[in-house]
Amino acid sequence: MNHCNNCLLWAQEDLARRIKVSDIDIAINKRAIDRYNQARNDAIECIDEQLLIALELVDALSARTDSPIIKVTKGARLNSETAGSMVDRMSILALKICAMRQQTERIEVDEAHRLTCRRKLERLNEQRSDLGACLDELLADTQAGRAYFKVYRQFKMYNDPQLNPALVAESKL
Repeated sequence: MNHCNNCLLWAQEDLARRIKVSDIDIAINKRAIDRYNQARNDAIECIDEQLLIALELVDALSARTDSPIIKVTKGARLNSETAGSMVDRMSILALKICAMRQQTERIEVDEAHRLTCRRKLERLNEQRSDLGACLDELLADTQAGRAYFKVYRQFKMYNDPQLNPALVAESKL
């Protein structure tokens, strides 16, 4: 679900950068971006919930609350980034790698463009490999009781009609 939302978000981000379309078209893209970004963040939280349940660090009921109760081994380090966030970054890297690979295969551009893109593709692949190793290490350390992460609720206020000041003001009209 996370990767699906990232794919849809990526496509809308591309469309939102068009300049030869109406402002209405861009507003439609912006609203879609907000929806997919909210769904993306919800999916990250779900990944964290499921992993913490599977690792038996939180019970299922607590995992789905705004303040899940994590069972932490004494001396375990808190990882600032959650496993779900890392999975999300892996998804985005996959999209970047796919797009950059397409750039390396374009025939209507010069060799310098393709060469530049091949170098960028190598760096993106290295980033994916490094991030994957870090994710594996976090999960292994979490399972061994050396590390833990929490479910961090994003509380995307811009999408909430009760929290976004502009939407609150608009509702009073």
